[in-house]
Amino acid sequence: MSDGERAIFYLIGQTLAAAENSLIIFDEPELHVHRAIMTKLWDELEAARQDCAFVFITHDLEFAASRMAQKFVIREYQNETAPCWTIEAVPENTGFSEELTTLILGSRRPILFVEGNQNSLDLAIYRCCYPDWTVIPRGSCEEVIHSVVTMRRNQELTRVTCSGIVDADDYQAEDVAYLNQLGISVLGTSEIENVILIPEVSKAIAESEGYTGDELETRLSNLKAEVFGTLNSAAAIDAVVTRYCIRRIDRILKKIDLSESSNVLEIAAEYTRKTNTLDIADIAQKATDRINAALQNGNLPMLLANYDNKALMAAAAKHLKSSRLADFESWLTRVLRNDKVPALTTAIRNNLPTIQPQ
Repeated sequence: MSDGERAIFYLIGQTLAAAENSLIIFDEPELHVHRAIMTKLWDELEAARQDCAFVFITHDLEFAASRMAQKFVIREYQNETAPCWTIEAVPENTGFSEELTTLILGSRRPILFVEGNQNSLDLAIYRCCYPDWTVIPRGSCEEVIHSVVTMRRNQELTRVTCSGIVDADDYQAEDVAYLNQLGISVLGTSEIENVILIPEVSKAIAESEGYTGDELETRLSNLKAEVFGTLNSAAAIDAVVTRYCIRRIDRILKKIDLSESSNVLEIAAEYTRKTNTLDIADIAQKATDRINAALQNGNLPMLLANYDNKALMAAAAKHLKSSRLADFESWLTRVLRNDKVPALTTAIRNNLPTIQPQ
């Protein structure tokens, strides 16, 4: 049998053979057992021994969240005068899932909420550049904002400091100021992947491949030319501006609060009042002007702050490493996690917000 199969039979045997009305303690029941069957296995075992009480000591937050029971986080161990464990109950109704609440409480570092997911390049970049933080990806910018606000208002979690970072995503100056007040910083690029295309960062990647002198300058120049070339028509610019307008309109609509309206007429009046100031033509023109100014001035950082196009990473892969996109992203993730190219890490950090725990 495999290690997992032997572990399962051992757990079943120990549970079924326990004396009546026992307290059964299992330390790391997840070892060698596939996550896909963990919940079902323990549901069956607990049902078979309803006379017993179960205590699980586990590092698997997903498994812990699956148990219908009181949960505790072991925060630290001290042995200065007498052995002492610091144990804290996981509170309910925090606004987060039990799994995330447990992760937050169990962290010995401040929490940094970011966009993206667990498998994204975003996570590798953030963890590398903010090593003193526990980085938690929350998907969208709305989820990042919600998480920071929720955590800072939750009395059960106030001893754990938190901050957030969101993509530039065409936020206006007043939006950035408001987010900063909430404890959320805004990237200087439209999305995190764009930081790889900033000249300082691209240069560090190319130099790590051994390119110097004219060859280095040629590769950086060709990359810049290809990025600018993707916006060589009015239709291409219009597509970017259209996406920008959709995001702006969506953000404005989400800010509309109709909870104080007492009837349909008041809802209609309040909605009309708050949307009358929405000048879509003006929003589109200002976005177009910013993009055209970046193109005319050859200002790549300015363009990257206003241009959302994940396909640009393929151009970076081709010109900086002569590789496919998938291989390039795998390489980036690997070297950032291991800090194998310190100059690259430094270049990226120089172009991300500086965040201090509060």
